[in-house]
Amino acid sequence: MDENSASRNKKHIDENSKNEQLEQFRIQNTGKPLTTNQSKKLSNDSEQLKAGVRGPSLRQDYEFLEKMTHFVHEPIPERKVHARGYGAHGEFECYQSMEQFTKAGFLQEAGKKTPVFVRFSTVQGSRGSKDTARDLRCKGVKFYTEEGNYDLTTIAMPVLVNQDAMKFPDVMHAYQPEPRTGMPTAAAAHDTFWDYVANNQESLHMVLWIMSDRGIVRSYRMIESWSINTYLFVNAQGVATFVRFVWKPVLGVHSLLQDEAQKIGGIDPDFHRRDLREAIDRGAYAEYELGVQLIPLEDEFKYDFDILDPSKFWPEELIPIQLIGKMTLNRNVDNEFAELEQVAFNPANVVPGIDFSNDPVLQGRLIAYQSAQYHRLGSANFQDLPINRPICPFHNNTRQGFMRYRIDVDEVSYHQNSLADNTPYTTPPEEGGYESYPKKIDGHAIRARSESFNDFFSQPRIFWNSLTPVEKQHTIEALCYQLGKVKSESVRQQNIDMLVNVDKELANIVADNIGVNRPSGTNVPVSTSYPSLSQANTPKYAYSLKVGVLIGDGFNEAEVNATLQTLEEYGVFVVIISEMLGTVTGANGMELKVDDTFLTTSPYLMDSLLIVGGSSRNQKKFNADVKSFVSVAYKHYKPIGVASSGQSYIRASDENNLAGVVFAANNPNFGKEFVSAIAQIRFWDRK
Repeated sequence: MDENSASRNKKHIDENSKNEQLEQFRIQNTGKPLTTNQSKKLSNDSEQLKAGVRGPSLRQDYEFLEKMTHFVHEPIPERKVHARGYGAHGEFECYQSMEQFTKAGFLQEAGKKTPVFVRFSTVQGSRGSKDTARDLRCKGVKFYTEEGNYDLTTIAMPVLVNQDAMKFPDVMHAYQPEPRTGMPTAAAAHDTFWDYVANNQESLHMVLWIMSDRGIVRSYRMIESWSINTYLFVNAQGVATFVRFVWKPVLGVHSLLQDEAQKIGGIDPDFHRRDLREAIDRGAYAEYELGVQLIPLEDEFKYDFDILDPSKFWPEELIPIQLIGKMTLNRNVDNEFAELEQVAFNPANVVPGIDFSNDPVLQGRLIAYQSAQYHRLGSANFQDLPINRPICPFHNNTRQGFMRYRIDVDEVSYHQNSLADNTPYTTPPEEGGYESYPKKIDGHAIRARSESFNDFFSQPRIFWNSLTPVEKQHTIEALCYQLGKVKSESVRQQNIDMLVNVDKELANIVADNIGVNRPSGTNVPVSTSYPSLSQANTPKYAYSLKVGVLIGDGFNEAEVNATLQTLEEYGVFVVIISEMLGTVTGANGMELKVDDTFLTTSPYLMDSLLIVGGSSRNQKKFNADVKSFVSVAYKHYKPIGVASSGQSYIRASDENNLAGVVFAANNPNFGKEFVSAIAQIRFWDRK
């Protein structure tokens, strides 16, 4: 054997040895029993261990602790969920005293202001993904109160995907990129997610909301969001009330179309971030009113849904929303990493007067967040970071840990002492010390779910009934797209067989589009609908919407100037778009600064267009660009204003009816009529 042969054989042996070493780590889980990491076989992996089926979770639940802490420790160091986000600083002003229901200090008097920090986020995508993915949007609000930090976490729909926190790692594993390929990013349109949905039907309700227009919001400034979980208000007399929170955007709730969201994701992945930052810079502060829904403890079983079930909404037609304050975001972050990446939310951060119900998802979240922040931020001292530090002083007996920069100079670091006169001392509840509400707990330690949670289809049916025909069509298109990307015919069929419970016609249309059999069943017999669930009933304003002005040289100065002044008067954001950067010049020498060119922006980024036209160095290309912008805006039902010089770019025909198109020619009220059209946002009756 020559030296080369020996070398080749040795390399072959080394490779075989390495393969054998690797092979022991290649584990096939299919067909095996489910166990803990210590190989203990599990009899239940869907519910936490609770004190009775409606009781709180128990600290001894090691199986949940192992599963959840492993899940939240998986990313390094990016957030496992909510990685993609943005936010701003602001303040919350209380409208009226809520002392009848809660002793929370920031809700005790009208006019009281509390500083806040807000982070918006998507769920599925990584930090480098796009803003406009079809996803649930989350909003974390940190109130810097005089009694400590209060974190109110909400999402842009009133229902959650799972009924018990034990299943949260499962749904996120199914939702996020498939583990063999790491794809797709920021998308639910893949086999594992829809396999999960079909086999965990409690998830259908939230999925239907995500497939509706609610899943692709127009702006962070236009997000309605709910606490999902059921909390308790507790007043100074010790009386508790069930409460859920909702943020109502002052600008109303508005969405993108699916085609727009996909295009914008490529044109400007930072679309929502940029929108929020630019609006605040321009003084168009994002505003949200805080509402509460209140249910007395004695009415816990009054409704035909379980008020502790996070996969069910509380209809505001049955449980009215009381608006108790307004939050205004008025200052942008100075450093994205130091503020937005290092901010740490935890639903367990509450103040006296706010407590927890036995909601099984909330019970699990109270454990998960702190562990996740320890892992992600590298130290238990993350509370010392400026963005997380309370505005009121805090004192305790912790002293060490990574990145400790607080210098405590006391001799004593333990409770019950004489050397420091037993300080830091505890505070009695009547003097502001936090005291948990003494709710009655009576039940056997059990992994089970209340039977009252088991209606998976009535509320999805109500949501479907509440949508307008346009909203239903958008939801159908989203389902056809998402399920059409699923490779497994079996998974597609399973989802159709589930969707029929929501609506027979819906299931039939989607089945035909994705190549599976129509279902044999029919929808649940529920005819209820609620106007509050449809975005058609939301407020509409032209304020802070973006109008692209398509303009060249030689424009009619009087007409254009009057229109721009009217738009400015109503707070509409104007973007001057032309062939080249620099200026465009009117017929009598007036100059307008060009903000963007046809190349550097897109009609998908505009809420409306104003067609002015004019002359250009390359008139043929200029005309083609204007027509391209107009075609996209028209196809997406957006309002369009047409100056006297722009009429050649858009004409009525048998193929269009020009609904939502406002002409300036011979129209002395053009400016105001155009603003009214902009406020309408979409013209669904357009051909």
